[in-house]
Amino acid sequence: MKVHGVLETAIYVDDLQVAADFYQRLFDFEVMAEDRRFCALNAGDRSVFLIFKRGASHTAAHLEGGIIPPHDGAGPVHFAFAIDKDDLPNWEQRLVDAGVEIESRVNWPRGGESIYFRDPDNHVVELATPGIWPIF
Repeated sequence: MKVHGVLETAIYVDDLQVAADFYQRLFDFEVMAEDRRFCALNAGDRSVFLIFKRGASHTAAHLEGGIIPPHDGAGPVHFAFAIDKDDLPNWEQRLVDAGVEIESRVNWPRGGESIYFRDPDNHVVELATPGIWPIF
């Protein structure tokens, strides 16, 4: 038995539509499912990026196939999206064109590079190139 990776990453936001629009506009993520409490975006390579309205999942979600337990989160979190090294300048330009401020840059000892910025809910978003971890 083994785990094959992280399938879902979830963030919690104050305004679901503002957050979903931000990630769709910036990354061209496809909406896979959505309702009044969440939006599921295709973040590539078997990766689902979930955006939940803060406080909207305090009760269990009863589905035809079972029950999703209650959950929620508060405060800014950090997560990273993997990008190709050659695409980093284009991503930097896309952020500039979208009016998104790059807060920080890191050149990692293994040769990777990261840029950091914030989303509308103050979450720290990282775009990372290969060479930041032994596995990436």
